[in-house]
Amino acid sequence: MTVVVTVNVEGRFRGFLASAMLEIAPGVYTSPQMTDGIRRRVWEVLSRWYYELRQGAIVMTWRDSTAVGEQQILTLGEAPKEIVDADGVYLVKYS
Repeated sequence: MTVVVTVNVEGRFRGFLASAMLEIAPGVYTSPQMTDGIRRRVWEVLSRWYYELRQGAIVMTWRDSTAVGEQQILTLGEAPKEIVDADGVYLVKYS
């Protein structure tokens, strides 16, 4: 199972991912049997677009029996966040 989560990305990312995967919630895409080659190609396209635009955040994860915890994770960018003071305790709020 391959899962991709996007935050604050342009429409072309969503359109491209929807052509290769099922969008199960806004910005959340899954593919139960994506091959390694297709997964690499999808990541290449997402990476190229991300480095052109430098906005938003993308996470891709999939099962990999050779990895620690049997899961691989790739990321681009960071989700928007702010520091919030909650009665003297600082918390990170992700938007």
